[in-house]
Amino acid sequence: MERKQAHDSVAVRRRNLGLVLRHVAERGPCARTEIAAATGLSHASVTTMVADLTARGLVSEDGILNRGGRGRPRQLLRMIPQRASTIGVQISSDQLRVAVADLAGTIVWRDATAHYGAAGIPAAMADAIAAAVRRAITAAPPDAELVRVAVAMAGPVSDDDAQTVLAAPDFGWLRPVRLRALIAARLPEVACPIDVINDANAATLAEYHAHPRRPRGVVYIAAGTGIGGGVVLDGRIHTGSRGIAGEPGHMPVAIDGPACVCGARGCLVCYAGPEAVLTAAGLGDALRCNGIGSAVDELIEALERRDEHALAAMDSAGRALGTAILSITALLDLDEVILGGALAQWFPWLDPVIRHQLSGRRALVPTAEPDVTRALLGADAALLGVIEFARRAALSDPATVPRRHAPAKS
Repeated sequence: MERKQAHDSVAVRRRNLGLVLRHVAERGPCARTEIAAATGLSHASVTTMVADLTARGLVSEDGILNRGGRGRPRQLLRMIPQRASTIGVQISSDQLRVAVADLAGTIVWRDATAHYGAAGIPAAMADAIAAAVRRAITAAPPDAELVRVAVAMAGPVSDDDAQTVLAAPDFGWLRPVRLRALIAARLPEVACPIDVINDANAATLAEYHAHPRRPRGVVYIAAGTGIGGGVVLDGRIHTGSRGIAGEPGHMPVAIDGPACVCGARGCLVCYAGPEAVLTAAGLGDALRCNGIGSAVDELIEALERRDEHALAAMDSAGRALGTAILSITALLDLDEVILGGALAQWFPWLDPVIRHQLSGRRALVPTAEPDVTRALLGADAALLGVIEFARRAALSDPATVPRRHAPAKS
């Protein structure tokens, strides 16, 4: 019983440290009284937490606020973002992109390297990731404490302790892979937590934070090799009961549609996935011979000259996306749907078709139509998102940063 109580007490203290640091990071410079009011902690608890954070080098006093001579002057607190660093890794079809950032999310170093087919073998991919993390550690500011490593991987990632990649067909992984364990085994010198998250979820988080007005809830739908996506509610990735929510590619949009590789029929990817769209536009050979990037460029040229096959393919994709968006927003009541990847490139042609699909519900419930917008961050979305994920995780657990000196007694 005593051991459990001690464990609970430590957990509560760590949680409170995170509450205070997150508030200072998001609202600072701010006073202790503001932190107490916003977090619900007592003023004495806030003072204790601030002393602890100061001892860890994460917070410092930043001037005095005096409101016209009334009341006692209040000392303002600010975060010291350079005290700690995070590392984010994005695994794309042919590259490992890696970045080092401080606690403000400012990237201080980034790099990209080809993985030369390592994707086909999980152990080889883990080797490549470990090498990328070691390069990032060498490039990180020497006086910053490494507090989090996060890896963005294509494919659904389970919300279990192992953060298991359930499948990654684009990488030849047809069975569950305990990727975090593979990475950690190769980085025994890294003491901080290591996370693995879905790359589309990471991109969703980044696009949400790039949005000028920060809606309460967004869905991100992106076309890469297939169709992926994610959901962010109140600033947090919503992963569902098993960590695989927000994957719209295999949402059925037609009961009697074509057979899909997932075993169902009429999935969204069968109509709006790049392979389906390019094939319908008569560019299947270009896709097979020149790759998806070149074929997408050819499709855009065909759309600009109003080629009938290209326009028909885009109309089919837009109607399928509109149907999927109607289903998603009816269930989740979201403010915005963001289209990324190739869908962002095709947005001028998709947008009117999607809006026409949504118009029927607008007539019934005028306020129910979500905004459908184009993604802002392009190819950087997943890397920026995994950095943001690592930053938020680090802010929530400041105890991973060692104390530089004993905290002052409150």
